[in-house]
Formats: sequence, C-alpha cells, structure tokens
Amino acid sequence: MNTKTNHSDAAANAAASANSQPVARGFALYIGVDADTAAANGTSLSQIAAALRKTLDELVPGSGDETHAAVALAPRETEGRNLDVVRAALRDPQLTKVVNTEPEGQRGIRIDLQRRRLLADGENANLTYREFELINYLVDRQGETVSRRELIDAVWADEPDAAPNDRTIDVHVRRLRAKINGYEDIIRTIRGGGYRFDRHPDVLVDNYQI
Repeated sequence: MNTKTNHSDAAANAAASANSQPVARGFALYIGVDADTAAANGTSLSQIAAALRKTLDELVPGSGDETHAAVALAPRETEGRNLDVVRAALRDPQLTKVVNTEPEGQRGIRIDLQRRRLLADGENANLTYREFELINYLVDRQGETVSRRELIDAVWADEPDAAPNDRTIDVHVRRLRAKINGYEDIIRTIRGGGYRFDRHPDVLVDNYQI
C-alpha cells in the first residue's frame, strides 16, 4: 500500500470538500417597525435604514455600499406581528408561520413596484418585462400624453435593436390591455399624440421606497 499516495488523495478530497461548502456572504435583518410607529417616535423608515447603514459602515468600512433596504408592503388590516408580516412579505425561506399579506377580494389594479408586478382584481396579470415598463412609464407621467416614439426610446433603451416601430407599439399596448381586461381604459389613446394615464380610482400604485 502506498501510504504517501493515500495521504495525498485524502488531502485532495478534504480540500475539495472544503471548497464545496457554502460560506456566509452576508445576512438579512428583518425589522418589525411600521411607518406609523416610526413617525410616532420622531423618525421614519428611511432614517432608520440610513442609520443602520451608517453603523455598518463604521463597523466594516466600505460595507455601506453593499447594503440594500426593501420595504415590506401589506394592507393596514393585515393581522399578526409586524415582524412576521415583514418576514412573510420579503419571502423569508425559514418562516414557518404563513401570513397573508395580500388584500382579500381586492378590486381594481394594483401596481407593485417593489415586486415588479401588476395585480388585476387580486390576480397577477403576468406582465412581461416590457409590458410592466410600459405601464410604469405612463403611470410615472400621469396626465401627460406620451408619444409612441418616446415610449419606444424609454422602454427599449437597453435594447434598441429589438425596439418596435411606431406602428407596432400599438400591438404591445393592445396586449397589455388584454391582460388587464375590464380596466383597459386606464391607458387612454390620444389620437395623433400617443397614450396617456390619468389618475384613476381603480388604480393603486405601491411606490413606497427608502
């Protein structure tokens, strides 16, 4: 038996095993403080996030740029502890208690900017990336008539070679309207001008950012 060879093989296997082991690259900290509680204490969620980022940068210089804060959105009437709601909304894989953060029987259109999705009467409309960008661009410019050329330049800015022409942009809008059947009129066609989104009672935009 070649002892030297066996020792070499064992060392190689140990090294390979060590390389295959997962390593911690960071961690998620869930904070169960709602906006009203923060305001009652003279602060805000954005200020809390900024303070935590500053503290982290003091502990590990330069790490402040490697942080990301995501707000957990839920209807005001959602039951349960804030922390449980936050963990459920942010999809904590270790959460065993399920908390329903979606409003039951919600009517209308809900545009969830954080998760980049659109809900029609509580159902995910399954918009494509371009469709979501299209309606989001119009909503951001509420009350403004946006030309077809402007939509093309903005929504397909990252891939100009794949951009449609002025005529086929109508096809994209038609497909988008089909996915929000019953609420097509939230995207108005302005003859000779383009398209426009006006404030609509059936449209809720979740745009809370910190």
